[in-house]
Amino acid sequence: MELLERAGALADLDALLADTAGGGRIAVVSGEAGAGKSSLAGAFTATVGSRAWVLWGACDPLLTPRALGPLHDIARQVGGALRERLGAGERGAVFDALLDALDGPRQRRRPVVVMEDLHWADEATLDLVAFLGRRLALCRVLLVLTYRDDEVGPDHQLRTVLAGLPRGLVRRLPLAPLSVAAVDELARRAGRSSSSVYEVTGGNPLLVSEVLAAAGSGVPPTVRDLVLSRLAALSPAAREAAGFVSVVPSQAEPALLGSRAAGVEECLAGGVLGATADGVAFRHELLRRAVEESLSPVRRAARHADVLALLAGRPGVDPARLVHHAHHAGDAAAVLRWAPVAARRAAAVGANRQAAAHYELALRHAGGASAGERAELLEAYATAGYLAGLIGEALAARQQSLALRERAGDTVRVGENLRWLSRLNWWRGHTGRARAAGIRAVEVLESIPPGPQLAMAYSNLSQLHMLAGEDTAIEWGERAIALARHFGDRDTEVHALVNVGSARMEQDPEAGGVELERAHAMAAAAGLDDHATRALANRACQVVEWCDFDVAADVLARVLEFAEARDLDGYVRHLLGYRAAMLLARGDWAGARADAEAALAGPAREGPSRCTAQVALGRLRSRRGEPDAAGILHTAELPAYEANEVQFVGPVAGGLAEHYWIAGDPARAAAEARRGYDLAVRVRHPWFAGQLAYWMWRAGEPVEAPGWIGLPYRLLIEGDWPGAAAEWARRGCAYARAEALSCGDEPAAAEALRIVDGLGAAGTARRLRAELRDRGVRAPRGPRPSTAAHPSGLTARQREVLTLLAEGLSNADIAVRLTLSAKTVDHHVSAVLGKLGVPSRGQAAAAARRLGLLTAR
Repeated sequence: MELLERAGALADLDALLADTAGGGRIAVVSGEAGAGKSSLAGAFTATVGSRAWVLWGACDPLLTPRALGPLHDIARQVGGALRERLGAGERGAVFDALLDALDGPRQRRRPVVVMEDLHWADEATLDLVAFLGRRLALCRVLLVLTYRDDEVGPDHQLRTVLAGLPRGLVRRLPLAPLSVAAVDELARRAGRSSSSVYEVTGGNPLLVSEVLAAAGSGVPPTVRDLVLSRLAALSPAAREAAGFVSVVPSQAEPALLGSRAAGVEECLAGGVLGATADGVAFRHELLRRAVEESLSPVRRAARHADVLALLAGRPGVDPARLVHHAHHAGDAAAVLRWAPVAARRAAAVGANRQAAAHYELALRHAGGASAGERAELLEAYATAGYLAGLIGEALAARQQSLALRERAGDTVRVGENLRWLSRLNWWRGHTGRARAAGIRAVEVLESIPPGPQLAMAYSNLSQLHMLAGEDTAIEWGERAIALARHFGDRDTEVHALVNVGSARMEQDPEAGGVELERAHAMAAAAGLDDHATRALANRACQVVEWCDFDVAADVLARVLEFAEARDLDGYVRHLLGYRAAMLLARGDWAGARADAEAALAGPAREGPSRCTAQVALGRLRSRRGEPDAAGILHTAELPAYEANEVQFVGPVAGGLAEHYWIAGDPARAAAEARRGYDLAVRVRHPWFAGQLAYWMWRAGEPVEAPGWIGLPYRLLIEGDWPGAAAEWARRGCAYARAEALSCGDEPAAAEALRIVDGLGAAGTARRLRAELRDRGVRAPRGPRPSTAAHPSGLTARQREVLTLLAEGLSNADIAVRLTLSAKTVDHHVSAVLGKLGVPSRGQAAAAARRLGLLTAR
């Protein structure tokens, strides 16, 4: 059937392909089931001819998706190193091999990579899309992504991935239903009356085509009736073949069809099935499901059993397919055999959510398994769940496994499960339970000859003490390091080195920073990416907390580059929260908002890990006088105080105190500051203790702050507002400088108002003017309301990069001019293109000149 009302989308795809001469582009095609997404992609790729090298991959509607399903399809077309590395299962090497293939000799034909049905994608496939998106500006590829927008809710991981793609490279192509006129035209061409076709189909292209292809003059009321009416015209053999193919998602290979070949041929001739590159399939998933659901439960299970028997005897079949058919056949033994295999394969490429789903399915079918087998499955499920962020599920599984191991008298596994329970409880914000489980783990493992498990239990306690700001972290860490080295356990050794270095930073920031840099280098050399990232992340977070922003900017840039290159998105979101706090302090409020919102995007994570980003965003809203500042700050309150660690309590208490001071409620401000102050003093955190002492003092409450609090806070409380203002200026913190100046004489207070007005801090400005009136001082008028919002949203650094870009400098030249890494400049250029909504450097320069964004040099 001709594609009506899709000419615009086809033209957009063709234009995007032409644009790839200057770098990669992404087309995101969305619509309801049957909207014609696949038809559009197929029609486009059929027209590109010798201009393009088309690679096609699809996600499958399996019970649990295949790990990297589309990439397996693409690898069969590419072959070579990509197929070899995919078989080996090392994700980083696989992703690099795909980039090499797309950027290789066949580049004389522009690669067009189609990934279909991403609403069914596994975690690793979504990571692949994000990976390609970050690198597409340097690769002349057109990436075409399709998904059903009615099956992707607000918390779906796909939404997070799509939101993170570089906006300047993306074109969204939503497909609307056909109009009444288009349906009438198709009906006329088919020689049918159009009177009720649109009413029944709503203009859905698939349903329109099926209705017009159905026999008879009536219009079936449902998809099921429509499909069954077409099957009724076929022979019994053809109906049997269609029923068999209906239980095979995606396509049925010739080897599965066997004696059903004649019936399949009749289905092909009648248009019920269509031929694919590797077999036969229904023209759409809606049609397949309609036929499958028409089978009785007994017949459906029997067909799945038939497919399972045929697939199990063939080499190279993805175990996820075997699990799918085993489950629907009700074959518990087969599920128990194949689900762990599928889980291990998924975990190997980072599809941890799918790995957890396979283990969970195996556990549901493990009624006849031994206690030891169940414990193994529970522990594997818990590990996959932890890595996938399913902390509650992982915690429950570890508790069950612990009970089984205790009954079996397996002391080593009891200790390991207790150590894991400690870690999982910490992630949920239950620090008391975490410490109790950690102590029990050490006691249990010390009751038997020492092994690597005891070393990790020591390191776990070191980490808990470090996070609580306790010096004993170093003692526990050094015990872990010694034992780990004795057993040659590099993993635990580096884990403990990070804990010790982090604890040492609280005593001596410079020495601790050196230790963390060493731990990072050691972990990176050993391929321990998690530990390598944690080492730099801990250093970055501490220097942000201590307001050492010059060092923080450098460390954050390096650790974000390291984590992004390895797709460690949990770390990236965590670090973006800290960068948001730094940018807020240094006056880049557009950048702070962007980072905080990116950190909070996607499904909410358990525990207090979102607090830093929430506080940065809440403070920004308070200062600007925007709505719902209190809401986001109070959202962070409960998890922060449940965790009872200064890294969470300090920012939340400070953010709430500032908010209520701005709102004109000094008593509430003092109460919020006092609530976190004792903890900050107890762990001797100079900057959180100083900040909270300042807010109590500012709210009019007498406070005797210790002499070791952060210098600008101590100076201000002692009455030296000029010294405090100078210290904040030295650190590049304009807003904090204004806070200090507002405590001074009339000229200083006027300067404070000029600063906060310039920052757009309308909420703070109102509060300061009220204070000045209370002091009997005439407050200067505020700025006139702006007649037009600033159009760019660019940070100061991004405007510098844009200015040099407009002068014709390459990224390498910009890096030299601004003393930045080439990778950092690449990120800035991508961000500039995205914020300006343009696809190329030339268009960015033109937009900058038009909008007056270029910085004088």
